[in-house]
Amino acid sequence: MAAAGLVALALFAWLIAPAGSSSARSERDATPAAVQVEAARVTRQNVPVYLDGLGTIQAFYTVKVTARVDGELTKVAFTEGQQVKRGQLLAQIDPRPFQAALDQARATLAKDEAQLGDARKVLARYLILEPKRLASLQTVDTQRALVAQLKAQTEADEAAIENASTQLSYARITAPIDGRTGMRLVDPGNIVHSTDTGGIVVLTQLQPITAIFTLPEDTLGAVADAMSHGQVGVDAVSRDEDGKPLDRGTVQLIDNQIDQTTGTIRLKAVFPNPKLALWPGQFVNLRLLVRTDANALTIPAAALQRGPQGTFVYLVQPDSTVTAQPITVANNSETIAIVTQGLEAGQQVVTSNAFRLQPGARVRVLTPEHAPGAAVSAAPPQVRGHQAS
Repeated sequence: MAAAGLVALALFAWLIAPAGSSSARSERDATPAAVQVEAARVTRQNVPVYLDGLGTIQAFYTVKVTARVDGELTKVAFTEGQQVKRGQLLAQIDPRPFQAALDQARATLAKDEAQLGDARKVLARYLILEPKRLASLQTVDTQRALVAQLKAQTEADEAAIENASTQLSYARITAPIDGRTGMRLVDPGNIVHSTDTGGIVVLTQLQPITAIFTLPEDTLGAVADAMSHGQVGVDAVSRDEDGKPLDRGTVQLIDNQIDQTTGTIRLKAVFPNPKLALWPGQFVNLRLLVRTDANALTIPAAALQRGPQGTFVYLVQPDSTVTAQPITVANNSETIAIVTQGLEAGQQVVTSNAFRLQPGARVRVLTPEHAPGAAVSAAPPQVRGHQAS
């Protein structure tokens, strides 16, 4: 009897055990697997805030060198594309006619000075004789007028010499600025005229060089405020995929009116251009540093999500679940966002696989060495503002 009871008990235990195991396995199967995600800490750091615009490079100075007198172009003293200094000889016009005119003016002055000297001596004699009534008052006055006339003539001769000397100097054409020569527009042997509009060469100053660019009109306040606190830095960046930095300069001025057709404001920046990386007519992207937000609360831009209620992030909880946390973003770029409300430093936000998540979902945060692309170094944090259209 007792043996039969033990057998029945064992049979009952055998029947119950598989069912219990199946129930536990079903419960485990019903629990959803944790989603593998990457996460980043909410951190505080100094973040530079940039405004992006499109600009055109222009020469700091552009001078069309032309002839100021008529004559034969006897010499071209520059090489196309040469860097020249101010005052350096560029071209020479036949100086002989102008030298002859100068010599003639000097000879005329010498003749008139000799006549003036003689007239002054005669006047001196008359002045000695006049008190003794040996020379009439009329004679003295006439001689005095002759002296004044000859003196005025010598002054006119001196002006003629100065004019002839100036005309002679114009035969020697020199560089008015430091710059680079362009293509030669007239060959030696041609007759050039002061009325010619084509010129001999175009000279451009490339060091320093300027950029004219535009920004949306609603950024005017930020730019003006930055300029009121000192020089505003601006970077010229190439327009290729690499976005290679070309040079760093400063904003020179803001134009005095807004273009109503485009809703933009024009700005002028100056670059030292030591490596001649910037060239007149070149299109470049300009990044203007308007301010640096000190100790700003930041997260990667990849963490930002947008829903019907606005911007939010998936916040990782201590129990490895996530919640949808609404946040307020001041500025953001392709890499980083500045958060003004909704997060605290040290919290973790999800930066990948967010499309697979919903509030309450379980996650498994990948360590940096197991995260995709972990070997790629992060770029320095920065925030860009509006982009000019």
